[in-house]
Amino acid sequence: MHSGGVGSRRRAGGFTIVELVTVIVVIGILGAIGASRFFDNTAFENRAYADQVRSLIRYAQKLAVVQNRAIFVRSDGNSFAVCSNAACNANDIIVAPGGNNGSPATKLNCLQGNAYAAQWMCVGRPANVVITAEAVRPELAAGGFFSFDAMGRPFNKDGTAMTATLPGAAVINVPAMTLTFASGGNTAILAIWPETGYVQNVR
Repeated sequence: MHSGGVGSRRRAGGFTIVELVTVIVVIGILGAIGASRFFDNTAFENRAYADQVRSLIRYAQKLAVVQNRAIFVRSDGNSFAVCSNAACNANDIIVAPGGNNGSPATKLNCLQGNAYAAQWMCVGRPANVVITAEAVRPELAAGGFFSFDAMGRPFNKDGTAMTATLPGAAVINVPAMTLTFASGGNTAILAIWPETGYVQNVR
């Protein structure tokens, strides 16, 4: 057999040092990006809070229909809570089956008589979440609230029905109120529709 045969010309199996270094660099870059996203939970916290608020508002509407009376949603900018009266005093709070989520934000913002009310249907706003409406509204401010009547229709703080109106424009298929939850570049939007009071995840 000649020394220059086909068998001796085959390359030995394995990777070159350049290939190995390239793979290690790529894995390092992907790992750095992935780790930063994994340890930054602001986006998840924002979506979770928006979902909790949506469930709370839907519960308030259903309760109004079932109990055939007005039910109020306190929306003071730091929490959303369900009450049987606009004052939201200790005797007016609606008890959450199994208690509320007990998060640090809820313990800070869901207070009755300066004490955390663990059984209250209330969720506190995480510090890094910013909530805005489509316009400046007294319903989303200190002392803010809105309500649902016995038919599940949404009402403003002043007692008027929520309507889909914008100044100077004929509006078709526009929500009565839009709540935007923003944190860490992540946005979630809830829409409350007039007449039906339906609460929808827009984004």
